[in-house]
Amino acid sequence: MSWKKKIVILLLLLTFPSVFYVILTTGKHNFVHLPYFGIKELAENGKDTIYHSIKPFSFINQDGNTITDKNYEGKIYVVDYFFTSCKTICPKMTTELQRVQDKFAYTNGLVQILSHTVDPENDSVPVLKAYSEMVHANNSVWNFVTGDKKELYDLARESYLLNAMEGDGGPNDFIHSELFILVDKEKHIRGIYDGTNIKAVNELLDDIKVLIAEYVIKENKEKNKRIK
Repeated sequence: MSWKKKIVILLLLLTFPSVFYVILTTGKHNFVHLPYFGIKELAENGKDTIYHSIKPFSFINQDGNTITDKNYEGKIYVVDYFFTSCKTICPKMTTELQRVQDKFAYTNGLVQILSHTVDPENDSVPVLKAYSEMVHANNSVWNFVTGDKKELYDLARESYLLNAMEGDGGPNDFIHSELFILVDKEKHIRGIYDGTNIKAVNELLDDIKVLIAEYVIKENKEKNKRIK
């Protein structure tokens, strides 16, 4: 390969990193689509598939603002459950989420992070704010949220599929998961990863690139149809 071609490819990668990552690694005609997680149902028309999706929610973030599912419409986001006083897996998970934040800064907010506390009794808004500052979180793309414990836990189990064990959200109920959940623009789960494992998070980073490219290619196809 000549140096001129190498420069062209480099410029394309810098300009459209996600799209060309997929093209260069899978080939133009072998585009990879991420799977869908959760129960699937057949629509009434007998043709379309209804995929598991995230239910509506409403919590308070580190800035005291109400954060709902509507804040993530048209966004790709990564979910985790943590607590600020955790000394075991949470620090490692937060470090890996910092990688996600930095890796996709170029998307200008398309890729977001949503961290839910599993200890709302202690993780108040000021505590979450201090934690977000400590880990150098960009508040425009990374929310740390608290709220009603039962609502937080029900969302974890029913929407994000984080814990198969039943619970009532009471004092003795506790979720301590190392998993990251990748959610697409339509609120479908497209990946589940071990947030304490560097290789698994590398896979998450690659899958986010694939998902971004999937949308870009879809949008280009729709534009071409309108032009024709």
